[in-house]
Formats: sequence, C-alpha cells, structure tokens
Amino acid sequence: MHPVNATPAPLTGLRVLDLATLFAGPLAATMLGDFGAEVIKVEHPRKPDPSRGHGPSKDGVGLWWKLLGRNKRTMTLDLSTPGGRTTLLRLATTADVVIENFRPGTLEKWGLGWSDLSAANPRLVLARVTAFGQYGPYAHRPGFGTLAEAMSGFASITGEPDAPPTLPPFGLADSIAGLTTAYAVMTALAARERTSEGQMIDMAIIEPILTVLGPQPLWYDQLGHVQPRTGNRTQNNAPRNTYRTADGRWVAVSTSAQSVAERVIRLVGRPELTAEPWFATGADRARHADVLDEAVGAWIARHTREEVIAAFEKAEAAVAPVQDVRDVMRDPQYEALGTLTTVDDPELGPLRMQNVLFRLSSTPGAIRWAGRPHGADTEAVLAELGLTEADLAALRAEGAL
Repeated sequence: MHPVNATPAPLTGLRVLDLATLFAGPLAATMLGDFGAEVIKVEHPRKPDPSRGHGPSKDGVGLWWKLLGRNKRTMTLDLSTPGGRTTLLRLATTADVVIENFRPGTLEKWGLGWSDLSAANPRLVLARVTAFGQYGPYAHRPGFGTLAEAMSGFASITGEPDAPPTLPPFGLADSIAGLTTAYAVMTALAARERTSEGQMIDMAIIEPILTVLGPQPLWYDQLGHVQPRTGNRTQNNAPRNTYRTADGRWVAVSTSAQSVAERVIRLVGRPELTAEPWFATGADRARHADVLDEAVGAWIARHTREEVIAAFEKAEAAVAPVQDVRDVMRDPQYEALGTLTTVDDPELGPLRMQNVLFRLSSTPGAIRWAGRPHGADTEAVLAELGLTEADLAALRAEGAL
C-alpha cells in the first residue's frame, strides 16, 4: 500500500447526500467520497439500498455494498413522512450536492422537488439519475441499466455474428452513468464558483453509454452504415482477437497501429503477408481477418501463454493475457499501480478491493472505510444537525427513522 498523503483530499469540505439506490447514483457518490467529500447515505429505515443484498455475502454481510458504500456515513430516513421531509430539507441546507434516482415526480410528490430543495439552499446541486431522463415518452417507465445496454445499440453489436445480441454480465451502463454523474456534479460545482447558484442535473442512463459507443450515429447519418456484430473482430484492423495458447489459456492481440501489425505477422513467421497490397491499411486487413487469424492463431496454439507474452514483448507487439479475477489479484502491473488495496473493516476484517479511480500527485484520494451497516450514523448525523433526543424520539414514533 502506498503511504497516505497528509495533504487534505481535493473534495474535503464538500457535503453530498446520497439518496440513490443500486448503482449509477450511488457510484457517483462513491467517486466523490473517494476524493474527500463527506457523503451521507440516506436509506429507507425498512428498505435498505438493494445493493446490500446483491451478489455473494459473508457472514450475512453483502460484499458489493462494502465497495459501493465505502467512504459513506449511513443514516435512515423515510422521505415520504412529514418528519422525513422536514429533516431532509434541514440536511439539504448543510449540503452541496444531492444525488437521487427516484422515478420522475416522486420527490415532487413528497414536497422535495427541485423548487423545494433550491428554496431551502440556493447553492445546492441536485443530480437526478434515471433510466430515461426527466421528460419524454419513456420518462415514467421503470428502467435499469440492462435496458440502456439494449436500447443504446450496445447489445446489437456485441456477440458473434450468428449468435443473439449479448448483454454484459455486470452493470456497464449504470457504471458509465455513475462516472458521468460524478463529472456532471463537478461541472455544476465549477459553475457555482462563478454564479454562486446551484442547478439541477438531468442524467439519463441511456445517454452516456451511447457516447462511449463512438461515431455510430454519425456513420449512419452520413453513410447509412449500421455496425454489425463481429465477435472479437473489428472492421478497423486485424489481427484483433482472442487466441488459445498451447497450455489451454487465452491471450488477446490488437494491431491498431500498422507497425504493430507488421511486427505481429513477422513474429508468427508469415512475413510474406506484409507484402500483400491489402496489408497496408487496417480496414483492408480486417477484410482478410480469416487469413490473419489463422496465421496468428496457429502460432499461438504452439506456445504456452508465458512464451507468447514473452515473445510479443520482445517484438514490441501488443498482447495481454485474458485474465480472470484470480489473475487480476496478482498481476504485477496492477500491483505496481496500487490498483487493488486492502481496507480494514470492523465487520469482516481486511478487505481487498479496487482503489480510488486515479492517482493525483498532490492531493490524492483515499478509502477511509468500507461500507458501513444500515443506519450506523443516523443519530450522529442528526445530532450534528441540532436535533435533540426528543426530536429523534418523535421521528422514530412517526416511523421516519
């Protein structure tokens, strides 16, 4: 583990209320917390964030939550009760950012819409994360990242040409939207530096994934081109695929640069292919992917993964092992970067998880703690807000806590 810098993290002093559940909104709050923001996770008293129950658990404690809930104080509040509404508005006066992902109209129904929150705190930034955005024909539909992966065109280009469209086995669209929301929040806060006023962010999960898919709309608009499913291949260059090694493992090869393509083909003993007229451009090579895949695949199949990687590295050709999580946990490059770190957790002991998302040379982020139990900080947060024991008792009697 790298030593923690004594310099305050860059977002120290920023207060974020995380009202969201599952992945996109909460991940944005995690990213802010990793760089010093004080994040207060507000959950329903009787219906915690479902991410606490997603995936494997240990001793009844959800492990995904330990990652998603890190650097967050946890409190409970039923926003649909009068006491919950009043308390949330009081919290909002102390906050810089609120992140929520209720269906459009839900906060308004509780008297906690943008007009209510901004009246309580004109400097507040409200990030609203929904599947389809705040308006439009689909706005009130229930939605998840899976629908965005299908609707955006991602699934239609993923998979083998003769196989069904393929959805990712993890929260891809949610994660992209979460990272984008953190960027949107920082953009709104930068604007607040000039205007002294907060604003509302409308983040639709269906949109950021469309951005990372690249120029597909442009291609269709200008050329009528619709990208087909091509499996591991691409229409931009070849060889580009996964190949099985002699010891039954896999490597991935990419030749996005012409010079790398030439090195790969020489390495596998087929230098004559570099003299073919079609070898001169990536798109032309892609049209001869069968020939190139056979050449590269046959050579790789005769060597172990270790031999393949050593030979490619010596030839300055681009290759990587296809790793599962066991390989990732001991990969020397990830180790050198500190990509995985150990966090001491009072519930489960030492936990290994992904470190903060990037390294800053002067004001680095840090994981101060892993996800905390449901409602662990309720009383502390509300006492700091000035609520008395009698106030807390009244909220409990109402079912607001």
